[in-house]
Amino acid sequence: MTAYDSEIQTPQAQQRHVFSVSELNNSAKTLLESQFPAIWLEGEISNLAQPRSGHIYLTLKDDQAQLRAAMFRGNNIRLKFRPKDGMQVLVRGRLSLFAPRGDYQLIIDQMEEAGLGALQRAFEQLKTKLAEEGLFDESRKQPVPSRPGRIGVVTSSSGAAIHDILSVLQRRFPLTEVVLYPTLVQGEEAAANICAAIASANRRQECDVLIVGRGGGSLEDLWCFNDERVARAIAGSALPVVSAVGHEIDFTIADFVADARAPTPSAAAEMLSGSAQELLESIRSYEDWLTTYIGRSLQERQQQLDWLKRQLKHPGKRLEEHAQRLDELELRLRQSIKRKLQLQHSELGTAQARLLSRTPSHRISAGQKDLANLGSRLQRSFAHSMEANKRDLRNLALRLNTISPLATLSRGYSITKSEQGDILRSASQVQPGDSIRTQLHQGTLICSVNKVEPPA
Repeated sequence: MTAYDSEIQTPQAQQRHVFSVSELNNSAKTLLESQFPAIWLEGEISNLAQPRSGHIYLTLKDDQAQLRAAMFRGNNIRLKFRPKDGMQVLVRGRLSLFAPRGDYQLIIDQMEEAGLGALQRAFEQLKTKLAEEGLFDESRKQPVPSRPGRIGVVTSSSGAAIHDILSVLQRRFPLTEVVLYPTLVQGEEAAANICAAIASANRRQECDVLIVGRGGGSLEDLWCFNDERVARAIAGSALPVVSAVGHEIDFTIADFVADARAPTPSAAAEMLSGSAQELLESIRSYEDWLTTYIGRSLQERQQQLDWLKRQLKHPGKRLEEHAQRLDELELRLRQSIKRKLQLQHSELGTAQARLLSRTPSHRISAGQKDLANLGSRLQRSFAHSMEANKRDLRNLALRLNTISPLATLSRGYSITKSEQGDILRSASQVQPGDSIRTQLHQGTLICSVNKVEPPA
């Protein structure tokens, strides 16, 4: 036995428990999983990997440390967003150890966007949804009055917004009345409060326009004005709504759905109030115009009065003019009656002539003349028709004689028949010794066939 072997077999060496690497890693894994069964962790995503298996592998880090993590396919299919490098997330999972490599890691079963990232995503999702429904369309928005007599304000009674609005209105147009509909403008109950205030203003119908808003703040402070319930309450308001939320750089869903947007509550008051100085100058301008108009009108009326005075005549002179006019009308009446009588006399003569032409004796005389004319025309037509028929008959007789067999025979032709009376057209129809009859133009020959010659 060597010195080395003897050293191993010492009693002290026999009391040691030597771990294998896998045994140590498995023990550490068991310890981690039992001590940290489920924890929440916030960090930034880096080294994101998404292989075809559907699992997600990433590193969570902050400014001082990092931790490997994995999210298996069965859990990540429920994600409502797409993880990216640099995204701040909030995850829930259990600590574990990957024994083959000894890697300490977090097994994630739930992941959501953290902080402002989640709020911004919710903002964009709601904005897209309401835009697709048409709540941002200019065609559905109401006109906002430029000088309303009474303005309703939906905001906090203790906030800076109402004081800014009152200050601007007092400076620009103190006659404008303001009705405050107090509400919470921050916190979980703010959205419901704002909706109730808008509904109350519409129900009471005591204002010409509503300002809905508050002073500036963080995204979380202004979040109630990104609530879908508030957006639909503004869109459904019968009163025109001016959104005045936050500072000039802040935009909320309420700004997009309102009938008009003011960058600040003060700007909303400026928008809805006319300047008292401008109104006074406008009144003075109207006063100057009215003075000029009245003076010009009085001058025109004076000119008309002078003209009427010149047109006014003495009653005696007017009676003479009327008497002369009466004589002229009498003369025109006599001439008109004379022309009318002449016209009626002419029409009477025409009617008498027409009546005479329709008496029985006149009609009989006219009929006798027509009958004589028709008899003469009939005789001429009959003679002409007879002459034409005779001419046609001669032509037809001439044509018939031209094609008559007798006419053909008169020119030296003959017709030869067999004893049976059949017309012979070929020499092959008879034999030598047969009797035949030949008809000439004048008379008939009875012959006997001596010889038959075939055609050449």
